[in-house]
Amino acid sequence: MNTSKTAITSGTTEVRDRILETASTLFYSQGVRAVGVDLVAEKAQVAKTSLYRHFRTKDDLVAAFLQREDEDFWQCWDRVAQLHTGDPMAELDAHFGWIGERVERPNYRGCPQINVAAEFPEQDHPARKVALAHKLDLRRRLKAIAERLEAKRPDELAGQLALFINGAFVSSQIFMAGEATRLLIATAHTLVAAARV
Repeated sequence: MNTSKTAITSGTTEVRDRILETASTLFYSQGVRAVGVDLVAEKAQVAKTSLYRHFRTKDDLVAAFLQREDEDFWQCWDRVAQLHTGDPMAELDAHFGWIGERVERPNYRGCPQINVAAEFPEQDHPARKVALAHKLDLRRRLKAIAERLEAKRPDELAGQLALFINGAFVSSQIFMAGEATRLLIATAHTLVAAARV
């Protein structure tokens, strides 16, 4: 095994991860358009040439940030889903539980996918494509739960739940302390009951 090659690869991965971690923090807290690559390079303590070696353009860096957020979100989702494989209502309640906790975090600035989609109206922007794929995946997963709940119109229920979740993401500042999870679960139960009639 070539240890010097392994060390270089490890160092390269470490630099890429540091750039992406720094960019993710800045993009989420300040907005993508407000953060330039100079600031990312400075905060990550790398040369700008090093940043461009890992991310060809700022758009590629933004897409990587959203992809990272996407993976984090679905890891949480999958962990919860695995705990409730035989009980779709308990699974839905548990999803709304962790989503409610997420939107009540003090540093929560909304859904990264929604935020970036709002900043980039161009349909073919790489980050917007990642955001769209995320939202379509959310609806697909909700439809699967709706089918297991024996909703009469599972696609309609999935659309309602997706609309409701996205509404919670953009409404975090109006929730009273500890209110989000309770409201999310109660409203989900109302939607599910109506969908079974």
